[in-house]
Amino acid sequence: MALLSEKWKVRFVSTTEEFNGSTDGIWMSGENGETNGDGLELFDYYNENYDKYEFGVHHSIKEWAESRGWYFEWNDPGTIMLWPD
Repeated sequence: MALLSEKWKVRFVSTTEEFNGSTDGIWMSGENGETNGDGLELFDYYNENYDKYEFGVHHSIKEWAESRGWYFEWNDPGTIMLWPD
């Protein structure tokens, strides 16, 4: 969770347990507008730029998370979770 805040500047990070009681996941806002170095948002549920995003998650943060054994999953257009693989 600290890396998401420090490296990626994700402003809202908490536990899925706090969100809905599910354990082991990380809960984040998908609508705060955090961006990567290319100026594109890290999370954009409705984005259809498949060169830069996969299911609304920018490739850079998706690949970073996957290389550490985690994957993203949307709860709704404004709420995204990060789960261990």
